[in-house]
Amino acid sequence: MAGLCGTIVSMRHDINIDDPRAPEMAEAIEKCVHCGFCLAACPTYKLLGEEMDSPRGRIYLMKTALEGRIDPADAQPYIDRCLGCMACVPACPSEVAYGDLLVGYRARQESQRERPPLDAMTRKMVIETLPYPRRFRLAARAGKLGKWLAPALPPTFSAMLDLLPSDLPPSQALPETLPAQGKRRGVVALLPGCAQQVLAPGINHAAARLLAANGVDVHVPRAAGCCGSILLHIGAEQEAQALARRNFAAIADDVDAIITTAAGCGSGIKDYPLLFKNQPEAAAAQSFAAKTMDFSAYLAGIGLRAPMQLPTDTRVVYQDACHLLHAQGHKAEPRALLREVGNLQLLEIADADTCCGSAGTYNIDQPEIASQLGARKAAAILSAQPDVVVSGNIGCITQIRQQLAQHTGAPPVRHIAQLLHSALP
Repeated sequence: MAGLCGTIVSMRHDINIDDPRAPEMAEAIEKCVHCGFCLAACPTYKLLGEEMDSPRGRIYLMKTALEGRIDPADAQPYIDRCLGCMACVPACPSEVAYGDLLVGYRARQESQRERPPLDAMTRKMVIETLPYPRRFRLAARAGKLGKWLAPALPPTFSAMLDLLPSDLPPSQALPETLPAQGKRRGVVALLPGCAQQVLAPGINHAAARLLAANGVDVHVPRAAGCCGSILLHIGAEQEAQALARRNFAAIADDVDAIITTAAGCGSGIKDYPLLFKNQPEAAAAQSFAAKTMDFSAYLAGIGLRAPMQLPTDTRVVYQDACHLLHAQGHKAEPRALLREVGNLQLLEIADADTCCGSAGTYNIDQPEIASQLGARKAAAILSAQPDVVVSGNIGCITQIRQQLAQHTGAPPVRHIAQLLHSALP
């Protein structure tokens, strides 16, 4: 913290825990100098105005809890209110790896935490349904029938029901291989994901066909599934590991890249090396994470092979998914792709780098804060008067679509792959 003489001192700690991630967690704490640059970037601090709801405050709380100087239960409400959006990471001049601390801390505390029965039941439902498309489809259908009960249900259950679309699209299985059209420029494996397969199966179809049209062999392994990121986000470490192991076995090593069409998935996979630290799969986790790329980053890297054009002039807002912008550092690539499309006017919005409130299961766990953040994002989008909104994450798409639906004449919300695919010649 800045003293009277202007000296900046890193945070000292006395952490002595039996955890393979202890060095990474300790390093993140040591690097924090309490300068406060993160405050202006943190959505919950800007919304709530509470020091302990800022990255700086949460780092101090996690530090003192890990040292055993406070009861972790006293810190938990503030840690739970963290979106995990990683907006603080690029804002930090000390390069604090906040994600290493947060992911490790949540996983550690979850194994020791006692949740109220209703909270535990909600969490169990998320863990047992969201990563599995068939189960999630059944649960979503059941949820549609129970929507009329939403006002009488606890907030978390009501939030889950509110996020469900009025109609689920039919299941659309992709072929195991989509061959490159023309000269082959690459070979990739496309991760099918989990909830996205149920809520918007057309996203993977659009991405696969667009890649194939641009000279890429696309393989869709039948045995691949959820990457576990949504569970890692809430501290369900063992369940996340089990899902990741399945994908290690399902995806061949001879592909150029492993493509994700959900920013949250790509961000979570980048945490695999820490998730599998000191485990037999450590090398596989490192390799898998290194090969994983977001759809838009990969496509921008190889470049569009032919001119693309929308049929009519279209005003487009690109909404940055936090786990693509902050966690993976991809701001330019999606915009570069959109700027190459004829008849497309790309619009920027106020506070484009602020979270929409989706953040994995945050809009279920913290529905009130998520709704406020979503309303702010919707207002910023509407002020730009777009014809369509695009994003690179199914969670953001679902959250923003729900918020915009409260306004008359709101624009549709699509995945960037879907918009680009519609511009193919």
